[in-house]
Amino acid sequence: MTEQSQQAQRATRRGVLLGVGLIGVGGVLAGCSTAPVPYDANEAGLAPGEAAPPQTASLPTAQAQPASAPAAGGAAAGGAGGAMTGTLLGLETGIPVGGGTIFTNQKVVVTQPAKGEFRAFSAVCTHVGCILNQVANGTIDCPCHGSQFKITNGAVVAGPAPTPLPTRTITVTDGKIFLQ
Repeated sequence: MTEQSQQAQRATRRGVLLGVGLIGVGGVLAGCSTAPVPYDANEAGLAPGEAAPPQTASLPTAQAQPASAPAAGGAAAGGAGGAMTGTLLGLETGIPVGGGTIFTNQKVVVTQPAKGEFRAFSAVCTHVGCILNQVANGTIDCPCHGSQFKITNGAVVAGPAPTPLPTRTITVTDGKIFLQ
């Protein structure tokens, strides 16, 4: 091999390594992006045409109600034969007092700040849309960038999340929790 062909080969190797390095840096920078993700009603678990819940400090509290009483949020609790409407999330006993449970498929987190007091919030972080993964020490936590939200009202405790978690409407009847 001539000296000139060896130099050409070295330049090619150098170019390949440089290209691979630049691609890696670009991937890291893209993963660290803090650009907000557009709100998608489908991703938030809303029905077609359903408006996004307002991001207010109001706290819908679901208390055990008789099947004939109106559900939280104004929806009728009774269906045909008095059956509950909505999606059954689980049992009241599955939500620890002072903690909560994340229902990943429904993208909702249900908390019980005090015995018999239930709250529900979107389980989609308001920072870049990651699914929240843990309820511990009075907060609902995001695994992506460390945002934390209060179990009592969904308010931001630690950023980078810019806004509180949107509330979701639930009812608790006969020990069962229903997402409305």
